Amino acid sequence: MNSRNTDNRISESKTGNSSFSVIENILEKRFVDIVTILSSQNPGKSKLYEEILSMVERILITIALRRSNNIKSAAATFLGINRNTLHNKMEKLGIKIDKTGD
Repeated sequence: MNSRNTDNRISESKTGNSSFSVIENILEKRFVDIVTILSSQNPGKSKLYEEILSMVERILITIALRRSNNIKSAAATFLGINRNTLHNKMEKLGIKIDKTGD
């Protein structure tokens, strides 16, 4: 048995959900590419963990805001976080809501 099959069984047993492990495997493959690109651009001390977490948070928040028509409380509920936490993360990540309607 190869390690990929073992990894899949371990993920499934942890989550009890095979679709979760499929998604996790897809993400892992994409992250390998992303990590390769980012690590080749920053030869000094790595901030890889920070950079990837910021990217993921920015993407998730953007998706949540889009799905909630830019209503922060609805976006926070969608993400399963507190509205104040969402607001703080948006400030930290430089995410602004277009209030002009354009």
